[in-house]
Amino acid sequence: MKILGISCYYHDAAAALLVDGRVVAAAQEERFTRKKHDASFPRNAVRYCLAEAGVPEGGGPDAVVFYEKPILTFHRLLETYLAVAPRGLRSFMTAVPAWVSDKLWVEPNLRAELEACGVAAPDDVYFTEHHESHAASAFFPSPFDDAAVLTLDGVGEWACATIGVGEGHRTRVVKQLDFPHSVGLLYSAFTAFAGFRVNSGEYKLMGLAPYGEPVYADLIFDKLIDLKDDGSFRLDMSYFGFLDGLVMTNDRFAALFGGPARAPEARITRREMDLARSVQAVTEEIVLRMARTARALTGKRRLCMAGGVALNCVANGKLLRSGIFDDIWIQPAAGDAGGALGAALSVWHNALGRPRVVDNVHDQMAGAYLGPSFSDDQIRAWLDAQGCVYTELSEPDWAPTIAGLVADEQVVGLLNGRMEFGPRALGARSIIGDARSPKMQSVMNLKIKQRESFRPFAPSCLEERAGDYFELDRPSPYMLLVAPVQPARRRGETQAASDDLTAWVNQPRSDIPAVTHVDYSARVQTVGPTHNPRYYRLLQAMEAQTGLGLVINTSFNVRGEPIVCTPEDAYRCFMRTEMDSLVLERFLLRKEDQPGWDDAERWRERFAPD
Repeated sequence: MKILGISCYYHDAAAALLVDGRVVAAAQEERFTRKKHDASFPRNAVRYCLAEAGVPEGGGPDAVVFYEKPILTFHRLLETYLAVAPRGLRSFMTAVPAWVSDKLWVEPNLRAELEACGVAAPDDVYFTEHHESHAASAFFPSPFDDAAVLTLDGVGEWACATIGVGEGHRTRVVKQLDFPHSVGLLYSAFTAFAGFRVNSGEYKLMGLAPYGEPVYADLIFDKLIDLKDDGSFRLDMSYFGFLDGLVMTNDRFAALFGGPARAPEARITRREMDLARSVQAVTEEIVLRMARTARALTGKRRLCMAGGVALNCVANGKLLRSGIFDDIWIQPAAGDAGGALGAALSVWHNALGRPRVVDNVHDQMAGAYLGPSFSDDQIRAWLDAQGCVYTELSEPDWAPTIAGLVADEQVVGLLNGRMEFGPRALGARSIIGDARSPKMQSVMNLKIKQRESFRPFAPSCLEERAGDYFELDRPSPYMLLVAPVQPARRRGETQAASDDLTAWVNQPRSDIPAVTHVDYSARVQTVGPTHNPRYYRLLQAMEAQTGLGLVINTSFNVRGEPIVCTPEDAYRCFMRTEMDSLVLERFLLRKEDQPGWDDAERWRERFAPD
């Protein structure tokens, strides 16, 4: 049986396909359209998923599942507008006509969209609740036969967070926190106030937090949030604008924190650093309290997590080290894109009652490598048609050659195997560099990624060596845990905190300075031999040549661009930047050998800063 899960119409549209309960394919629409966070119906992702499963042209799935229930969301919107009337009229007039004319009619729209992209619409169309989709995406692909389940995000229908339990092939909700009292919306409010884009820049706020001090945390607890021991809370909505307006915060919020919000692209000041650190500390406290409650209510020793807040890998690392649970598994596509997968899984297990097979060790996500791949013949034909100059590497030479380039401080773009599902590049669509280089963080931020200098980079390391580099005692294959760098690898005290972020970030803090953040932490990806054996061999070759089995790993894109999908995407990104070399499967391209390129600057017009 083929079940197609779909999420769309809000942000990060995606499709995922199960075949007899097995995850066969999943991808975000943005990777195909090149429009970051694309919310439109995922036509390209749907076509890809069905093609990956061998469904012929004109065929279709046996069932389609939408990741939430629009009628419940519409109910919440109407109740909210009535509660704040007559304020919010502008927001009401903007939102409601779109709902009445389009968003309420999801089932006929789904059928029409499927037919428009050459897919036969099935008889069965299901709808799951938003947080049911998140919970299913967290528990059902996990290694665990039973676990507590924690979902946290902005809002879905009414729920903003749930505590649940997963047992065998069932999930159920035990406790729920409803709109507008949302840790995701609280974090997004500070994201917007700091000058970053909501539903896009939250990870920037997390990366900025270590530069600041939590000087506003008490003020947040005193004025904005009434937090209970069980992790439930209420926001003082008089400081926020998302109930009755089209903004996250209002003038009262600005007055509380010393003036208006930072303008996008303006200089980051001490205030933004301290605000980031403060709301991060508050978020971590909320997560820890909710986790303790989940343990108490369910009695489970293990935890599964999903929802956008579950991408806060700093909070995840602290939760793991707290010892509240023995083990934690986090859905790698924890945001709304992963809702497509969760919706399909919920129907297969919860609705249809199909069993799971688990071993409490291995998950069912195939390393999150669930997107398209490209054959050597396809890539060779494309390169030849473009007149590109390349070297074809033999398999034995592949890893040592690339490791040599990285060890020589080259920046290398890497397209290798199936594209990752979720926001993290995991060695399939990555830009890699030498973690030992003290200059590499600035080089990659400013010359390659074209992004803010303060942003940290993550390491990919050999799974069996992780404990040599980081205070981490288990695998972290999806780059969803932050861990401290081992004290023995750290250098002495660095210079005092500075408002000059570029100078501050360039201070070496360990013998792997390019992946050591200002607080001596790193967002770790561990790599084993099973799901991406080439990438694993590359790290082995790095260890053989440098003594360290790790590299910098950042997503293969420039600022504002989705992660690359195709060899053509990768080549364009390579030529737009100061990357030194490009690897497309077995083909190595060096920048100086390539024909002229006249698109070096026009990408800035296509990709708005995020």
